[in-house]
Amino acid sequence: MSGNPRNVNPVYDLLPVKIDGFEALAELALDLRSSWNHATDEIWRRLDAELWEITHNPWVVLQTVSRKQIEHVLADVDFRAKVDQLRNVRKQTAEQPAWFQQTHADSPLKCAAYFSMEFMLSEALPIYSGGLGNVAGDQLKAASDLGVPVVAVGLLYQQGYFRQSIDDAGQQHALYPYNDPGQLPIRPLRDAEGEWLRLKVDLPGYSVWLRAWQVQVGRVKLYLLDSNDAANFPAHRGITSELYGGGAELRLQQELVLGIGGWRLLTELGIDPEVCHLNEGHAAFAVLERARGFMETTGQPFDVALAVTRAGNLFTTHTAVSAGFDRFAPNLIEQYLGRYAQAKLGISIDDLLALGRQNPTDASESFNMAYLAIRGSGSVNGVSRLHGEVSRRIFTPLFPHWPEDEVPVGHVTNGVHMPSWDSATADKVWTQSCGKDRWLGTGETLACDIGGVSDETLWQFRIDSTHSLINYARQRLSRQLAASGSSAEDVEAAKHLFDPNTLTLGFARRFATYKRPNLLLHDPDRLLRLLTNPECPVQLIIAGKAHPADNAGQDLIRQWIDFIRHPIARQHVIFLSDYDMLLTEHLVQGSDVWVNTPRRPWEASGTSGMKVLVNGGINLSELDGWWAEAYTPDVGWAIGDGKEHGDDPAWNAVEAEQLYDILENEVVPEFYQRNDQGIPNRWLARMRNSMSQLTPQFSAVRTVRQYTEQHYLPAAKNLRDRTLLGGTVGTNIVHWERSVREKWASLKFGDVRIETTPEQHVFDVDLYLDGLDPSFVRVELYADSKDESPIVRQEMTRNESTDNADSHWATYRTTVPAARPATEFTPRLVPQHAGVNVPLELDLIRWQR
Repeated sequence: MSGNPRNVNPVYDLLPVKIDGFEALAELALDLRSSWNHATDEIWRRLDAELWEITHNPWVVLQTVSRKQIEHVLADVDFRAKVDQLRNVRKQTAEQPAWFQQTHADSPLKCAAYFSMEFMLSEALPIYSGGLGNVAGDQLKAASDLGVPVVAVGLLYQQGYFRQSIDDAGQQHALYPYNDPGQLPIRPLRDAEGEWLRLKVDLPGYSVWLRAWQVQVGRVKLYLLDSNDAANFPAHRGITSELYGGGAELRLQQELVLGIGGWRLLTELGIDPEVCHLNEGHAAFAVLERARGFMETTGQPFDVALAVTRAGNLFTTHTAVSAGFDRFAPNLIEQYLGRYAQAKLGISIDDLLALGRQNPTDASESFNMAYLAIRGSGSVNGVSRLHGEVSRRIFTPLFPHWPEDEVPVGHVTNGVHMPSWDSATADKVWTQSCGKDRWLGTGETLACDIGGVSDETLWQFRIDSTHSLINYARQRLSRQLAASGSSAEDVEAAKHLFDPNTLTLGFARRFATYKRPNLLLHDPDRLLRLLTNPECPVQLIIAGKAHPADNAGQDLIRQWIDFIRHPIARQHVIFLSDYDMLLTEHLVQGSDVWVNTPRRPWEASGTSGMKVLVNGGINLSELDGWWAEAYTPDVGWAIGDGKEHGDDPAWNAVEAEQLYDILENEVVPEFYQRNDQGIPNRWLARMRNSMSQLTPQFSAVRTVRQYTEQHYLPAAKNLRDRTLLGGTVGTNIVHWERSVREKWASLKFGDVRIETTPEQHVFDVDLYLDGLDPSFVRVELYADSKDESPIVRQEMTRNESTDNADSHWATYRTTVPAARPATEFTPRLVPQHAGVNVPLELDLIRWQR
């Protein structure tokens, strides 16, 4: 159904909305800004302290407490004044100009739509699994702080990702609690008449109704689609049942709902984004629906529509190995998208399949969602400098004959939303040193001087942080043991485990073989000696889930549980089950050292180690992902040699030895080496360097500003240019591409003549153009990097000649310094068109050999 949604507080009828002041409470409870701006915490604690500590879900607190309690607290003049003040601050914050309004108010960017399969925003909204959702959630929060005009689109899962329990045998069990929408901080989207906004998406043989929900994330709105509509068949109600569950068909259905349904939802809401940001390839079908919408508006065919709209699409890949991309069998794509391709896009199913294949003519090749995203986008990026290099290698087959370094994949290194992950103690230290607006991006750099904080203040801040973590870990472990049927003695003992003054290592991540979570267990006896050194003891907190279908990952968990059963080890190592956002917060806030041991280069970026920076934690990590560009000897420790060794067991052993050596000879001694005041000066120097140098660099503020200035703004301008005159520019691009492709096989190089002097080489090269417009191509002289010499890509100039105007031959010339031998230079021919990204949009290249 259609209709303009109204911005109302669609609280449920059973809630006591007639109580004066309740609407203000509901407004605060439904804004997830409370997940990083904790000014409202005291409100929910006042309503029900115990429930608040358990759930950290304001909406649940507000619904659960009695009407009498709500009336009671609102009758308190001071409490009511606080509520009204917070509501006014929220309104003022939403209206006041932020970084984007101050710096880019006149830009063509009015809206960027951010599509992602998962979002980690709060433990109150469990629609996330891990890293991908973490990145998405933190970027939405930073966009809110910066005022970047972003809307987001995702799915509302009935179960979300699985919850974990560990039994006495160390076996992981997957639990799937129901996400009751009534207890989530979301609101139904309603049209002007108050009717729930629902969309209909056609799938083969049936239609699926999708309910739409809205999540308020500060200034940003996140829209979620949900197939659990009573009008659907039972099987179809389960399309949005769980995150990353089921088989290929369910995954395809989810991605159709996200991409096609998500873009239609924006259209239904009257939102016309200039930019479509695909956070991974799951949402790549949005590029098809966006092109279809342009076709409907302008009457242009699909190829023109795609040429126009792709200029506004950005694809961010997070995958470090080609096997990690979603692939679907051709018959499944034909089943679900055959009719859509023919009836809606006006193309054959083979044409559609070609968009997702390396070899368009290979009928047996599966459909790769990353390939569709690349062919439908005007820009592509990885999520760290190293991952950009890895991605260029992965996608090289799509750009045959192009040098790997010219494969069109850049990088924007991830960052984390520091206000979401800093402790109250850390926030106090940063505020005193750097001001309360330090993460709002309004200055060119973070105006901050952690160097001005005394050693005594910094060390007390770390002591307080570790104490808080140990208290939390004791409580959580005791509850965990009680739930698993452990003895009363073990439950009670858990409440006294660990020493807040002992060096505390944190290790929490997904348990998968490439993460190598058991590298520390390579030599259990040596690890035990390290942990139990009476003069310099160490304690280790571990957390993480293995995917329910990953038996190898679950076995890695069992190995840790077996180790912890050792009567001595259990005093120094604990495994906290059900790794979630709340546990992450405590771990990154209180760990002295964060350990990370992935197999390079499988960690595309990694963000957990970034979260400890703001809290004074120090990283000890493999030189992979973000740490490969962040590490210097004065900010932390590194293992590995910066090279790739595959899954060689011998190299795993080498790096395990490195890990033990660094812990024994550097980390532990530095932590326990104290001055007369009991302060570890060398440790604090490293901690201070890490905080001051790395925290601003790996903040989501920097990341979102980079996306805005390097991608969103140029994409908005390019899209505006291509949509002029109903897409005429797109038509010209399509005609140019057809002309170049038709002639490409007949283009050829002729003679190459070189004149060399002591100072320079003069190259003349003859080129047969077969009647092709010379402006359609560019001739370059190319030399690869060698020794200290950089890559050379120098355009050659066409010599104008009137000797034979009908000749299809032309001569091109350029001059280069003679510092390198002439034999290192090779002429090449590439397509050229104003505003077109070559080779991303046309991958042709011809070399003179």
